[in-house]
Amino acid sequence: MKRVLVTDGLQAVGVDALRKHGLDVEVVGSLSERDLAGRVGEFEGLIVRSATKVTRAVIEAGRRLEVVGRAGAGVDSIDVDAATERGVIVMNTPGGNTTAVAEHTLGLLLALARRLPAADVTLKAGRWEKNRLQGVELFGKTLGILGLGRIGSEVARRALGFRMQVIAYDPYLTGEAAERLGVAAVELDELFARADFITVHTPLTGDTRHLIGEAELARLKPGVRIINCARGGIVDELALARAIESGHVAGAAIDVFEQEPPPADHPLLRLEQVVVTPHLAAATDEAQAAVALAIADQIADALLRGIVVNAVNLPTIDAETSREHAPYVGLAEKMGRFLAQMAEGRMQEARLTYSGEIVGRSTATLTLAFLRGLLGTILSEHVTDVNAMLIARARGLRVTETSTTESSDYASLLSAELRTNRGAVSVAGTVSFKREPRFVQVDGFSMEALPQGWLLVFANLDVPGVIGRIGTLCGRHGINIAGMQLGRERRGGRAVSVLNLDDPMDAAALQEIRAMPDIVLVKLVKL
Repeated sequence: MKRVLVTDGLQAVGVDALRKHGLDVEVVGSLSERDLAGRVGEFEGLIVRSATKVTRAVIEAGRRLEVVGRAGAGVDSIDVDAATERGVIVMNTPGGNTTAVAEHTLGLLLALARRLPAADVTLKAGRWEKNRLQGVELFGKTLGILGLGRIGSEVARRALGFRMQVIAYDPYLTGEAAERLGVAAVELDELFARADFITVHTPLTGDTRHLIGEAELARLKPGVRIINCARGGIVDELALARAIESGHVAGAAIDVFEQEPPPADHPLLRLEQVVVTPHLAAATDEAQAAVALAIADQIADALLRGIVVNAVNLPTIDAETSREHAPYVGLAEKMGRFLAQMAEGRMQEARLTYSGEIVGRSTATLTLAFLRGLLGTILSEHVTDVNAMLIARARGLRVTETSTTESSDYASLLSAELRTNRGAVSVAGTVSFKREPRFVQVDGFSMEALPQGWLLVFANLDVPGVIGRIGTLCGRHGINIAGMQLGRERRGGRAVSVLNLDDPMDAAALQEIRAMPDIVLVKLVKL
C-alpha cells in the first residue's frame, strides 16, 4: 500500500478521500525542514499547504517520493527544480480557491476605498471621525489587473459589476481573450500610468519578484491604491511603505507577505492607510474543502493510476483524456525500451514522428513516455516523465519531434528512430481497435508484432531453412514460441523476424543463432 504524508492541517474531507482511495495516510502538523526530511523517506506522496517548506534537502531525503501536492495554487514553498531533477511530480489545485480569492480581493478593494478598518477601529475606541475618514468610490475608476488568469478574470468580472473601467497586463493573454471579458489588454507601462487601483494576480517567479518595486512605484499614477492577494514578494514591501509615507501611493491592502507572519515592526503594519489580513484570501470553508478533495483525488490518480493532472513540472491533460491516451503512452514507453535494447553504441539522437489522428492529442506526454522507456532501460538512476528530458539533455541525446495529420495505413502511427555512433534502429507502432499496442514496423520491415514479454528479434538473409533452424533450437532448449511475425524487403533479400517467447533465451542459445549461416543480427528484448 502506498503511503501519503499530510501536513499543515488538510481538511478531514481530503484525508478521508485519500483513505477511501486505498492509500495509507499519516497526518501531522507543520514540520520544520529537518523534521520533514527525517520523516518523508517512507512515503510515496506528500501533501502540504503554505506553511511547510519542501526544500531540496526534503526532496533528496524522500527516497521513495513520487509526488508532492500543494493544496492551493502557489508552489513557491516547494523546490520544483529539485523535484524535477529527482523525477518527482509537483502538482497544485489552481481552481479550487478561485472564487474565495476573487471575493477577498473585492473585499479588500472596498475596505481600502472606503477606509473601513480605520473607521471600525476609531469608532470602537470612542471617536467619531466621519470627516477624516472620507473615502472614494469605485464607480468610474480604473482597475489595473496584473495577471488575467483564473483569479484575475474573476476579479475583472466582479469589478465590471461595480462599473469600473478594467485594464489588464498579462504577457500570455491575447487581446481577443481580454475583449471577451470586457477588459482592455495593455502594456505594463500603460497600466502603471492609468490605474487608480492595481491588483496583483501573478505567480511568484524570478521574473515577477518585486514586479512592483521602487522604480515602478515612482511611475504609478499619484493616489493609486494597491492590492496584493497573490504572493508575498511580488510587491517590494519596504518600497511600498516609503511610497505610502510620501503620499504618492494613497494606500494598500495586503494579504500576503515575503515573511509570514511578518515581523511586529514591519513598516506596513504601522500605517493606517494599509489594510492587512493574515493570508486569508483562500481561507473559506468552501475553498478549503474543494482544494482538499481536489488534491486527494489528484494524488490518488498519480500514485495508483498513473494519471497526472495539474502538474507544474509536466505537460498535463485531464483525467478522461489521460485514460483514452493510456494505450498510446504504454506503446511509446515500450518503443523506447525496445530501441534501448536493440541499439548498439552511444546514443546521439532520438527522432519521433506522430502521424494521423494522434496529432490532435498531447504528443508531449508520448515523447516523455518514450524517453522514460528508453533511458530507464539503460540507466541506474530513477527516470520518470518529470526528469526524462533533463536526463536526455544532460547525456547529450537530441530529441526531435515531427507531426503530420497524414497516415496512409493507420489511423494513428507512432514512429521512433534511435541514432547512435554505430548506426540507427527504428520501430513504429499503433493501437488496435481493441486498444492493444502493436509494433507494425521494425527497422522499416512491415509486420504486426505483440510488444510484450520476451522478444527474440533477428535479421537474416531471406533464404529457406532459417526459421526452421531457429524453431528447432528453441525446441531443443525447451523454449516455447508464443507468436511469430516476419517482414522482408523482397524474396532473397533481407528479412526481420520477431518471436514472442514464453521464457528468456540463455546466452549459449543466442550464440548458437549468431553462428548460424545467413543470420545478420540477433537480440533478446524484454518488454
